[in-house]
Amino acid sequence: MAGSTQTKFAFASIAVAACLIAVPMAASAQSGIASIYSGGLTANGEHASAAGMTAAHRTLPFGTMVRVTNQSTGRSVVVRINDRGPFVRGRIIDVMPAAARALGFDGLTNVTLDVVGRRG
Repeated sequence: MAGSTQTKFAFASIAVAACLIAVPMAASAQSGIASIYSGGLTANGEHASAAGMTAAHRTLPFGTMVRVTNQSTGRSVVVRINDRGPFVRGRIIDVMPAAARALGFDGLTNVTLDVVGRRG
């Protein structure tokens, strides 16, 4: 009986470790549509600044630094996640106008996201 409990614990430990390893890797790269937004108070309590290199993402933790690459132009910029969104189906990130200008788009564009770090 004790061996059975140890075996179950070992398998559970391996499963938990696999989840902890797999989740950050899976969340580190995404492709989809980016849009531009601005104004108001962000979900983390900051005032949104059109000149800021910040963005909204549905699930990444606040403070996550993300390289956004415009697939059309090849331009990329690093933004800090400080808000939640986008809340429009099919979009993966909302960037501030300054970040959109640096990426070379207005409106919508296809992008790739890569997590590059975290800032407190």
